[in-house]
Amino acid sequence: MYQPKKGSKKLLNAWAFYDWANSVYTLTIASSIFPIFYSALFVDQVEKQVSAFGMVFKSTALITYVTAFTFLIVSFSSPILSGIADYVGNKKNFMKFFCYLGGIGCIGLYWFSLENIHISLLFYFMGLLGYWGSLVFYNSYLPDIAYPEQQDRISAKGFSMGYLGSVLLLL
Repeated sequence: MYQPKKGSKKLLNAWAFYDWANSVYTLTIASSIFPIFYSALFVDQVEKQVSAFGMVFKSTALITYVTAFTFLIVSFSSPILSGIADYVGNKKNFMKFFCYLGGIGCIGLYWFSLENIHISLLFYFMGLLGYWGSLVFYNSYLPDIAYPEQQDRISAKGFSMGYLGSVLLLL
């Protein structure tokens, strides 16, 4: 099987295009489209509350709690995942796992509803965990694919391509 050499243009472009694809998540799910959709679920409700997990939450608080819980898990698991990425050697499989987890979570958001709030929040949780977990492994690839003098340029290229891809999606 053909393996591009470290520093090759093809390999560096592939890394940057991953950023093109995954940055769409942060713009659409995390900051622009999904928050508007989530708020719209409560437009017809007078009290703007939702029952979940045996408690009643203010509508905006529930999604914030799920997000905070996810980031708590990410913050504790990231050092372990970073160690796996740097020393175990099977980071591609872990990256695939987190990408698929995030992808399944995003697909599940299609059915997000207040009637199925538990499943809906599970999909939201999976999307967040998958996205942030995959970034650990994505970032760990940079020293493997680019020489130190190339890393700043390719990192900036990936970052800018991510924003370009996100803006194109919103148009």
